[in-house]
Amino acid sequence: MNKAIYIATSEPNSGKSVVVLGLMRMLLGKTAKVGYFRPIIDDVKKGKHDNHIKTMISQFDLDLKAKDAFAFTRTEFINKRTNGKEGEIIDTIIEKYKVLEEQNDFMLVEGTDFSGEGSAIELDANVLIAKNLGIPAIIVSSGVGKTMEEFIGNLHVAYDSFKEKEVEVLAVIANKVLEENRELVIEGIQKELPNDVFVSVIPLISSLNNPSIKEISAAIDAKVLFGKDYLNNQCASFTVGAMQLRNYLTHLEENTLVITPGDRADIILGALQANISSNYPAISGIILTGGLQPEEPIIKLIDGLGQIVPILKVDSGTFHVANKVGAVRSHIYAKNKEKIATAIKTFDDYVDVDRLNEKLITFENNGITPKMFQYNLLKRAKTARKHIVLPEGNDDRIITAAARLVEQDIVDITLLGDRKNIEDKTVKLGLKLDFDTLNIINPISSEYYKDFSKTLYELRKHKGLTITMAEDLMADVSYFGTMMVYKGLADGMVSGAAHTTQHTIRPALQFIKTKPNVSVVSSIFFMCLEDRVSVFGDCAINPNPTAEQLAEIAISSADSSVNFGMDPKVAMLSYSSGSSGKGADVDIVRAATDIVKEKRPDLKVEGPIQYDAAVDSRVGKSKLPDSEVAGQANVLIFPDLNTGNNTYKAVQRETGALAIGPMLQGLNKPVNDLSRGCTIDDIFNTVILTAIQAQGL
Repeated sequence: MNKAIYIATSEPNSGKSVVVLGLMRMLLGKTAKVGYFRPIIDDVKKGKHDNHIKTMISQFDLDLKAKDAFAFTRTEFINKRTNGKEGEIIDTIIEKYKVLEEQNDFMLVEGTDFSGEGSAIELDANVLIAKNLGIPAIIVSSGVGKTMEEFIGNLHVAYDSFKEKEVEVLAVIANKVLEENRELVIEGIQKELPNDVFVSVIPLISSLNNPSIKEISAAIDAKVLFGKDYLNNQCASFTVGAMQLRNYLTHLEENTLVITPGDRADIILGALQANISSNYPAISGIILTGGLQPEEPIIKLIDGLGQIVPILKVDSGTFHVANKVGAVRSHIYAKNKEKIATAIKTFDDYVDVDRLNEKLITFENNGITPKMFQYNLLKRAKTARKHIVLPEGNDDRIITAAARLVEQDIVDITLLGDRKNIEDKTVKLGLKLDFDTLNIINPISSEYYKDFSKTLYELRKHKGLTITMAEDLMADVSYFGTMMVYKGLADGMVSGAAHTTQHTIRPALQFIKTKPNVSVVSSIFFMCLEDRVSVFGDCAINPNPTAEQLAEIAISSADSSVNFGMDPKVAMLSYSSGSSGKGADVDIVRAATDIVKEKRPDLKVEGPIQYDAAVDSRVGKSKLPDSEVAGQANVLIFPDLNTGNNTYKAVQRETGALAIGPMLQGLNKPVNDLSRGCTIDDIFNTVILTAIQAQGL
């Protein structure tokens, strides 16, 4: 997995852009290619681009199209969420993110801005996105208008929100803090958060907080009369020019914005003269209200001045304009190079970039979310196209799953069964299935039937099999499909929707056989829980495995998890943890654990251990405080079929977890068994697993 960081904020107007700009500059100085992605952007006018994206592309000359740098607008996000399409939201975000991740060495992901409708749900949304992308976070929080207790409390809430979903928070950055309070704030945060969290405090920089005349102009819908080249002037304050000039001049401060009716030539000319006078501070601009503008001689006079500031004209009255100007919040945008430079310098001045960079590049996230796991499965299956045979071609669920697989162009499919029957069912089910891309074989009438029968006879004649018996067996779809795999006409087989497990795997055991040094065929389920993926084994094949068999199941399951992108931490489950338990059942698990440690010292394994101690960090630390597996296990090995089968079904039913499998392990070529109660999704996912298994052969 490539390196990445998620920049999140706990509130509006946190000054997140300072951190994003500073981080990008830091990363580009140390990493060849850095990508930029915003999962959700503010709504933009048609034909316009998000300001954040535009600024980053422009400032750092990123090889990135604006449309590829985001997934949803705020409105699109809210609408989909309201309609219960959170899964679709995450799927799309992952898909767009992964495209950019593949093109870059490091990804900088910027969260939402807490503005407009839906801001109340934004923190949860950012946590969920970071979790499913599998990347750590930096939290940015503002100190403006808060007591120390309020600030620390808000920051703690945001931190806990990420940690509860097992998103690592690498750093918190307090922004817009009064300079004199920086050390106090650093101490306060460090007392409340773990020692390994990087803490930095950036003071309030007035020039970054001040809106530009360009931003103010856009907010009040003004017409620019003069000074278009100076619209990036910063407005530190504003005053209303309604008194006599001699009195008004005393109210001018550095970078003041003058607001006055358009017919007040005295205020206008006086402010312009003060701007060039060494005895008065420079002003940032002038707004003419009431739809009025000076008479022609005054305009001519202004036009002839050598030094000028932006002069705007607006139809609204002075009071209304002043209120709107007061509500304008500053943003950093592409053309405001001065503010961008200030932001980057501020970051460099107040953040220990070397220490932060070290945390970013050394962080390793070994977990994987269900959504990312499913995305990776689909992507891997497509990388090396495989051919999968489905013997139960007359089953409605099989036909429907085959249609999805063909439509998504994931694998090549062969269905076993009567072609006319399959075609009729396709019509009845309302499916669009391209029969030119789908292979359908009726075993008995197939050109392969006699050859397959002869091959089976030669393989099993030492067991007393006759050619007649072989022909009878080859009429069975399980035998025919398995022989296709044996002969290399298919790369794998998925069956069991209408047949028992024994019926499915017997032919595989007879002539595909097990891998060298493997004595037992076992199974695993990939259990996609709410926030993690775990491997459950063996839940489908072996009723009462011996210690040696249990050890082999554990090793096979760990190896399978590695093949599917997981870092295995193996828990050998029992009714007791550690050395406390007594009895034959726990002794088998203890012996199996010792065998695993002896055969595979490279594996992280713990046993005997109870389920809660294996997966719950609090319980794990309590019962086995020195274990590197307890509380973190992701490969769970059950002591017998009764326990395993019931547990996986209980977890699936009670939590809504997606159980992908079972996937058989230990065979020379992939043959996988379905439950007779399987869904279309089960079939779809198992075919993908089988295709990936076949890639490893």
